[in-house]
Amino acid sequence: MKLYVFKNENARKLILAGLSGLLLFFSFPMYGNGIVAWAALIPLFFALKDAAPRAGFRIGFLAGIVAHVGIFYWIVYVVVHYGYLPVYAGIASMLLLAAYLSVYTACFAAGVVFLKGKGVPLFLSAPLLWTVLEFSRSHFLTGFPWGNLAYSQYLYTKIIQISDITGIYGVTFAIVLINAVLYDLMSARTQRRRLWVETVFAGVLITAILVYGHVRTAEIDEVSKKAPGLQVALVQGNIEQSVKWDPLYQSQTIDIYSSLSRESIPSGNGLIVWPETAAPFYFQQPGPLQEAVVNLARTSGSAILFGSPSFEEEKGTIQYMNSAYLLGSDGTLSGRYDKVHLVPYGEYVPLRRLFPFIGKLVVGVGDFKAGKGFYPLTVAGHRLGVLICYEGIFPEAARDYKKEKVEFLVNVTNDAWFGRTSAPHQHLSMTVFRAIESRLYLVRAANTGISAIIDPKGEIVSRTGLFERTVLKGDVKIIDEKTLYTAYGDAFVYLCVIALVTITISTTQRRKKHV
Repeated sequence: MKLYVFKNENARKLILAGLSGLLLFFSFPMYGNGIVAWAALIPLFFALKDAAPRAGFRIGFLAGIVAHVGIFYWIVYVVVHYGYLPVYAGIASMLLLAAYLSVYTACFAAGVVFLKGKGVPLFLSAPLLWTVLEFSRSHFLTGFPWGNLAYSQYLYTKIIQISDITGIYGVTFAIVLINAVLYDLMSARTQRRRLWVETVFAGVLITAILVYGHVRTAEIDEVSKKAPGLQVALVQGNIEQSVKWDPLYQSQTIDIYSSLSRESIPSGNGLIVWPETAAPFYFQQPGPLQEAVVNLARTSGSAILFGSPSFEEEKGTIQYMNSAYLLGSDGTLSGRYDKVHLVPYGEYVPLRRLFPFIGKLVVGVGDFKAGKGFYPLTVAGHRLGVLICYEGIFPEAARDYKKEKVEFLVNVTNDAWFGRTSAPHQHLSMTVFRAIESRLYLVRAANTGISAIIDPKGEIVSRTGLFERTVLKGDVKIIDEKTLYTAYGDAFVYLCVIALVTITISTTQRRKKHV
């Protein structure tokens, strides 16, 4: 009989952990809704009730695997279709990443159980632990912040305004805190006095976040009304990835972008933006393709920002870069930006000496050299910061640009790799926060979509659909709003680290005195 009950209890914990994983997955676009995130961890907390730290680690790992398989299933599509790997190898690649990311979820679960044994209440340990671990994941081994919890809230403008103070981690902290308080309310195992304190604290925090969001959005709206503007035209060429690098298709590609650009020339001294590697040749080499792009700038009277690979010789070897070029309205080269944060196993192979058998998982994008820094380009007297593809998911990149006094951000990307999976929607959701953190307009030109114009409140003003050949036009307002996040970076996370250590030590010492 005891064995039967034990087995049932184990099964119950596993089911609850799996349910939390599903709810985390359903918190993100395109299959989910951000509201779900505010209760997604409750089943996990029930599964951890009365568990030991080691069991907690296993339970947390299961929740993480379910969540991350759902969030990153699209990796199978990418490496099978464009890396030409067999399906089983694509699945293995995705599961390997999911397993790595799930270690953080497992550490969170084990940490919650451990700290509970030390007398640290869940409403303190859970948000502090999750925030610190999420920050660690976002920086360890070059960092991978894709799918961080805060990004699930990209459509809830009032809630995410605190990102200009705390970065994304303030939003993450609030979500996990509410999960912990709701669990305590449901479990009925917490003392009434402490439950009352938790509820009041959570209520005050959420109220403060919403009030700040309301006040801040009104302020940004008022500033934007009086700000000068620059018209932009974001050209979405919708070039199939299978022919993108075919030499026989290069002229047709440039013709498509040129034709779309001429149909939607920005008024005044505006800016035309083509996506990442929209010019699938080496623009720095003279020839008819280079001349076609230069002539477009001259005849349109607009500056053109476009992606193209570049190269340079270094110590007798040729180094390749993923670059963005800016041409002035007279056709002269105004500047070039080389991508700094490269995609591991997509644009370069990290740890090649340790793992020589691992190659790139995507064929045809080259082995690139990282750029030297986030240096602004200038158009019509305005400084802009370029984020190429993957760089849009890193807060540090936009923060560095803001310190360089850029006046708006441009994200150029090629999301054709992702097909019609959830990845393009997830990718877009993360760039919303770069606009809020820096209080700058962010415009996004994507080869197959989703192209978008995002204002400094993080609202998506306009956007395209996937796999459309179109142009998105709009105005970028030039505002100069300082933010605490730009000035102090992730100070909120460091405060969380200090608070977690302090609470753990003080609680442990207090319990020792009572023993």
